[in-house]
Amino acid sequence: MREELRALAAGCAGLSLRHAARRVTLLHDEALRDSGLSLAQVGLMALIATSADDRMTALAARAGLDPSTLSRNLRGLERDGLIEIATVEKDLRRRAVWLTESGLRRLHGALPAWRATQARIAELFPADLLERIATASEKLGGKED
Repeated sequence: MREELRALAAGCAGLSLRHAARRVTLLHDEALRDSGLSLAQVGLMALIATSADDRMTALAARAGLDPSTLSRNLRGLERDGLIEIATVEKDLRRRAVWLTESGLRRLHGALPAWRATQARIAELFPADLLERIATASEKLGGKED
């Protein structure tokens, strides 16, 4: 059993990918520090800015998050005036989200740091590898937290 546990610790795909993801996230978060945004916030804001569908449920699906996790992640952005969340008058169950002018400026200001970090990461993780990981992840399905 000890050998199997060594193999698990050394070669588990899930653990290896989690470890890499944490390191990549830390690298981005450090680079983005001056913008006052985290990588998770930049990602959500980019999804909001580029989507034609402003519904919270659609955003949750695109982000791979359940609605309650998405709401928790958006709370700080709303508090800081970077996004607005509103109930749609015609359907009180529907909530919409969009970037404010301040949010768009903040996101735009974070892009140079994000680009520089992406270039650094591309030296270690070639684009085709990242594409294969993303494709495999889609095939696995499920939701993130």
